[in-house]
Amino acid sequence: MDLNDSPAQAEIRAHAREWLERHRDESPRPVRGLHVEDPAPYRRWMSKLADAGLVGVTWPQRYGGRGLSPLEDLIVGAEIARSGCSGIIDHIAIGNLGPTIYTYGTEEQKSRYLSPMLHGDEGWCQLFSEPGAGSDLAAMSTRALRTADGWRVSGQKVWTTLAQFADFGLMLARTNPEVPKHRGLTMFILPMRTDGVTVVPLRLISGSSPFNEVFIDDVHVSEDHVVGPVDGGWGVAMTTLMYERMAVLAVFEQLAPDPAELLAPYVDHPLVADPSIRRRAAGLALEAQALRYTAYRAISALQGGKIPGPEAGLGKMAVIEAGRKAAELGAELLGPGGLNGELGELAAEMPGMRSAGGTEEILRNTIGERVLGLPGDPRIDKTVPFNQLSSATRDGQEVAA
Repeated sequence: MDLNDSPAQAEIRAHAREWLERHRDESPRPVRGLHVEDPAPYRRWMSKLADAGLVGVTWPQRYGGRGLSPLEDLIVGAEIARSGCSGIIDHIAIGNLGPTIYTYGTEEQKSRYLSPMLHGDEGWCQLFSEPGAGSDLAAMSTRALRTADGWRVSGQKVWTTLAQFADFGLMLARTNPEVPKHRGLTMFILPMRTDGVTVVPLRLISGSSPFNEVFIDDVHVSEDHVVGPVDGGWGVAMTTLMYERMAVLAVFEQLAPDPAELLAPYVDHPLVADPSIRRRAAGLALEAQALRYTAYRAISALQGGKIPGPEAGLGKMAVIEAGRKAAELGAELLGPGGLNGELGELAAEMPGMRSAGGTEEILRNTIGERVLGLPGDPRIDKTVPFNQLSSATRDGQEVAA
């Protein structure tokens, strides 16, 4: 692992740093988790970033990107964070959905959707999770029925980030219930601003509403909105989630806070003289540094053509735990008043983040099975047609008679 920039990487870093310095005053105020009430200024800023080559760094050049690796994407992201400017508001679209469309989409879909997505002209969301299908995504029950001129879709999605601002969603729906649950799924582009689509924001304890419920009531979706093969949507979804994993690695270094910045509010506090407090603070600093180098190691492996290992899952859990510990320490040192502002937002956000991007329980199972080689849970539902599974047994515990 070489932490020094190559000449080409140094040029990319210098370009990003110089451009951001010149345009710093044009950036809207950064907000935690991009929990915004009005996305318009953030999308205008995103368009400027795209024109400067600072959005879609890993996208192929023919689709408006730069055709570079996740390491260059990490460099650009780190420079945006260092500058104090706002990042990319439609990070899910750029990291996950656009790559899915240019991998599986038709030429017409690529021509129609990718450029507006890249420049923030149209917002997107990812319509995967459901009330009964979160970590077990294949248990979803949103149905798409074929008609003479397309499909009729009905169902409910939940925990959908930025759906209230989205023009389109990449949606996974069941098109054939007569085969096992991992088959018979199809990926669609869903126009969000159409009759029958209702978005209900979910307000968190922090007061923000980054997530939403989405109700889809007999919505017509045309045939040219199918992405990838009909009934082959599970493979398309796995591609989306693979890109999500890579996107997480690319921003990992930014998620891991700088130790000096993390501990700065507590340096002059009298309680810092307490040895137990000093040990906890030192532990936080070490965890933050370890997370940063975990990201570097994972990106280096990716650069070498290797498939990323458990770093994204382990790192996601570690980042959230470090954030929880930092908020806990801050509240203990600064008192209830210390929970005003960013520290309070951090404390309120961390519990929900345990479920975002896959629950910790599922991540631990994946690491146990695929890294440690432990036996997996019995899954007798994988070979049973979906319509023969009762609603109480679609998690694979038993099969309906």
